[in-house]
Amino acid sequence: MTDFWDQILELAQGITDQVGRQLLQDFGQVQADEKADGSLVTQSDQWADRTLRAAIGSQFPSHGILSEEGAHTFPDPDWCWIIDPLDGTTNFTRGIPIWGISLGLLYQGTPVFGYVHFPPLQQTFHGFWQVRDSRWDGKTERPNGAFLNHCPIHTRADQPGSNQFFSLCARSTSVLAKPFPCKIRMLGSASYNFLTVAAGATLGGVEATPKIWDIAAAWAIVQAAGGSWLALDDKPIFPLQVGADYGDRPYPTLVASQPELIDFFHPLVVNVG
Repeated sequence: MTDFWDQILELAQGITDQVGRQLLQDFGQVQADEKADGSLVTQSDQWADRTLRAAIGSQFPSHGILSEEGAHTFPDPDWCWIIDPLDGTTNFTRGIPIWGISLGLLYQGTPVFGYVHFPPLQQTFHGFWQVRDSRWDGKTERPNGAFLNHCPIHTRADQPGSNQFFSLCARSTSVLAKPFPCKIRMLGSASYNFLTVAAGATLGGVEATPKIWDIAAAWAIVQAAGGSWLALDDKPIFPLQVGADYGDRPYPTLVASQPELIDFFHPLVVNVG
C-alpha cells in the first residue's frame, strides 16, 4: 500500500475510533430533535461531525468535505470526503446497537474508498474501489478489496430462498404486499443495510430515501466486495457535480450480492422511493 493510502486508512481508523468511544458514552442517553426532513439529530451527531471535519481538514487541508450536519454543496477539489457522523441516529437514541460512523473518499465525484465503523458491534468495514476511467490521475496505485475488521470479505453467491436474507428500510415495506422470496430484516441504518450485502450476510437490500452521505462509503465497499448497485429512479448516483446541492436529494437504491440478482429483485422493489 502506498504512503498516501496508508495515511487515508490510518486517519479513518484513528478518528472513527476516537469519535466512537465518545458516542458509546452518549449511546441511549441523549435527546433528539427533528430536522426539516423528518430525520433526527442529536448533540452527539453535531459534535461528531465537527470532530471528523476538523481531523480531515488538519491532515488533508486541500481536500473538500461534504457532511450531513455541515455543507451539502459538492466542492471543487478533486478529492472530497463525504461524512455521515452518525448513521442510525434513531437506533442510537433508543439504545439499539446498530449505528455507525461513515467516511467516504471521492475522486472527481466518484467514491474510491469507504470506511464505516460500528462501535457497539465492534465491526469496522473498509474498502477500495477501482474507478476504471481516464479521470484517475495515476499518482497513487490503490489497493483493492473490501474488509471487515481487516479480514477480506466478499458477497454471497447463493440464490434467493426461504433461508436467505434481504433488508428493507422503514419506507420500503410496501414490497411486502406480495410474497417475498427471502426472509426480511430491518436494521435501522442505511449503511449497515448495504454492508451486510458486502459481508455475505444478506443477498440484497433496498433503501427508499437514502441521502448521499448514507451511500458514499458503502458504495465503494459493496462494489469492492463484488456487489452491484441500481439507482431505482434511473438517475446515475456518481459522479457528483461540483456546485450541486445534495442536501435534499434522495437516492432510492437497490443493492444485490450478484449482478444477476439485480434483475431478480428489481421487479419486486420497482415502486420503492
